[in-house]
Amino acid sequence: MSSWHPGHEPGRQVVALGVALVLSGALLDLAITGRITWLFDVVFVLTCAALAVLVAPRDLFTVGVLPPLLMLAVFVLVALAHTAALGHRDDSVAQAVVSGLAHHSLALCLGYALCLALLAQRRRLLQPTKRVQSPAPSRSTSG
Repeated sequence: MSSWHPGHEPGRQVVALGVALVLSGALLDLAITGRITWLFDVVFVLTCAALAVLVAPRDLFTVGVLPPLLMLAVFVLVALAHTAALGHRDDSVAQAVVSGLAHHSLALCLGYALCLALLAQRRRLLQPTKRVQSPAPSRSTSG
């Protein structure tokens, strides 16, 4: 028997939690450094792992597609407020978002890979095991 305790949070709540945590990490990073740095990257990767563990089994797909969308949404919001946090001061919003995604692509890849690995492990553990059993004994009578 495994000691794995699957998550039980609905997908909508996990998405809201993810947005709140990653946005909080971005705001904290902006408050400390004035830019999006490695601090955001650490928060992002840890959040991706936490979301994969917390989500209910019926909503695994929701979290499976969330990390890139989450980073994109947060970077769009940050770029709308302060383009210099992601790119150069005179960059457009779109250019700042693309620069941010490029500069933080390692965190995106690590967070996404960790999330998918945890979801795959959860799915494997949730599937019933197929055991090969010997056929049931049968009685036969002879003549």
